[in-house]
Amino acid sequence: MKNVGEQANRDVMLDDQAVSDYLQQHPDFFIRNARQVEQMVVPHPVRGTVSLVEWHMVRQRNHINQLEEEITLLMEQATANHQLFDRLLALQGHLAAAPSLHDMLNRLHRWSRGFGLAGANIRLFSDKWRIDAPSDFTQLALSRQAFEPLRIQRLGKEQHYLGSLNGPELLLLLPQAKAIGSVAISLMGDNGDLGVLIFSSRDLQHYQSDMGTLLLQHLALMMPELLSRWIERA
Repeated sequence: MKNVGEQANRDVMLDDQAVSDYLQQHPDFFIRNARQVEQMVVPHPVRGTVSLVEWHMVRQRNHINQLEEEITLLMEQATANHQLFDRLLALQGHLAAAPSLHDMLNRLHRWSRGFGLAGANIRLFSDKWRIDAPSDFTQLALSRQAFEPLRIQRLGKEQHYLGSLNGPELLLLLPQAKAIGSVAISLMGDNGDLGVLIFSSRDLQHYQSDMGTLLLQHLALMMPELLSRWIERA
């Protein structure tokens, strides 16, 4: 009876963890039992059962396929980043060569139109730049106090917003624009306190919240330095 009890206890203790621990402690198990391993079969969701060796090979193939997909994705991302860098470098040089602020803003606007957008605009927080009258740049001024409700509602703690705006919001940011469906808004400067960069589209679905913002981020950091050529910081 004692032997029966001991056998029952051993059966109860032989769970998945016990088997796993044993195999880790005896790595030569599969070598010593190669014939039995070849004869083992395991459940398969489609084919019913397969040999343990075949099951392992399938897992290896799946792992290799997953690695190949990840490598392909990394290569695609690297190519996209390289193209993004080239595009930004060309734009920066183009904007830096502008003889005036008016011309620079026109160049930015035309660049955006090349992507089928309605346009690109810049608004500067009036407490951070010297753009009061008799400055020629008063049309760029944006009251931080007036912008704050929009920032809280649309951006929250983020630096970018992609989506649609209501009538009063569009009137605040783009008073001259018409038939705007969606926008991409980026706060300019390291701390997002210098103004906003706005790209607009007539398509309501063009800008959506799940889109990437890497290009916007680089542009929002680049623009204040270019603007400082013509406008003094407060």
